[in-house]
Amino acid sequence: MSSSRRSHSEEQFQRALKVIPGGVNSPARAFGAVGGHPVIIDRGEGQYLYDIDGNRYIDYVGSWGPHILGHRHPQVVFRIEAALKKGTSFGAPTLLETELAELVAELVPCVEKVRMVNSGTEAAMSVLRLARGYTGRDKVIKFAGCYHGHVDSLLVQAGSGALTLGTPSSPGVPQGCTSDTLVLEYNDFDQLKETFAKMGEQIACLILEPVVGNMGVVLPEPGFLETIRALCTEHGTVFIMDEVMTGFRLSIGGAQERFGITPDICMLGKVIGGGMPVGAYGGKAEIMDTISPVGTVYQAGTLSGNPIAMASGIATLECLKETNPYPQLEEKTQRLTQGLVSAASKAGLPHTLAECGSMYTLFFNPDKVTNYTISARNDTDRFARYFQGMLDRGIYLPCSQFEANFTSAALTDDDIDQTIQAAEEVLQEIA
Repeated sequence: MSSSRRSHSEEQFQRALKVIPGGVNSPARAFGAVGGHPVIIDRGEGQYLYDIDGNRYIDYVGSWGPHILGHRHPQVVFRIEAALKKGTSFGAPTLLETELAELVAELVPCVEKVRMVNSGTEAAMSVLRLARGYTGRDKVIKFAGCYHGHVDSLLVQAGSGALTLGTPSSPGVPQGCTSDTLVLEYNDFDQLKETFAKMGEQIACLILEPVVGNMGVVLPEPGFLETIRALCTEHGTVFIMDEVMTGFRLSIGGAQERFGITPDICMLGKVIGGGMPVGAYGGKAEIMDTISPVGTVYQAGTLSGNPIAMASGIATLECLKETNPYPQLEEKTQRLTQGLVSAASKAGLPHTLAECGSMYTLFFNPDKVTNYTISARNDTDRFARYFQGMLDRGIYLPCSQFEANFTSAALTDDDIDQTIQAAEEVLQEIA
């Protein structure tokens, strides 16, 4: 598939450029890191995307994680249509909000109470205010390469689009907003311990992705999460897991269930909405009851708990609970990643691969990626050639070396074989 077969996408992107900054509503969709212009999508079906030129792609983005069941899963579509018949939004409580909250509290180990919001960014902003209000402290620990949305105080050495575009910090963020943010290296035990030893009693919270997906997939080294849990407990610091990406994806209970480490608060998104714009944060009732109207920490949202979004989330979580696709998902992902590693090895290209459950990244980097510093050395030019070659062969990948790839339950053995075959051809060409 050549770019000439995407001529309608090219035309429509030029149209978008006239009225949308950069032609996209999120930098993560821009092709700045890989060249060319974004593909304009018409529809999704199962494991496939179709563009407006009629080209079909095997989808390893899944709307950046939510579509663990594939696009337009019948159970999800049915619940959305049923909710839509009753109305789109009321600005008042509905039973669907409580139903989804009960599911989350049942499935996620740390959650006793949960508040629904509309995005991961909104959840991140809210948990920081909550932790500071609960502890009476100001300082926050985050880790370089972890992305928690475009919250001012957390947009420091961020991953995701910020890393791809070479602007880990952003103009427009006042220096005062980040003065209480302590940025540590992911997986650095000594730095972590030293920071708590020096100022542990000043730290309101520590926030991290338990498995990073925003500098490529980076796993915690053995004992890292355990050390964080112990230090936070010792110093009265709120331990926040950003499970926007990993929640309901690495297991039905997220990374905290998979690793057996329970935070005080977690953020959720993506899978929880089944493709609808839903975010959430939840945890210990004692902490959550600091939020208004019970407590004094204010947070509100006109469209929070939107009934259409709640219905989509309920259907998705119920289906995951009923079918338990996780063992099969992991098996499919491992079969795919073994094929990719074999293809890169045959081509003689320096590489490493990281995976966890149904998330993975093929790094064009000879070193194991354990932190931001190593990930920043990835060969992004080589990745760009890989991305374009795969796209031309009908494989839709994240348009950045610094993003996670996602598999879905709808993926078949034939899809995996086609993907590996395409990778072998592309990697040989690059070599």
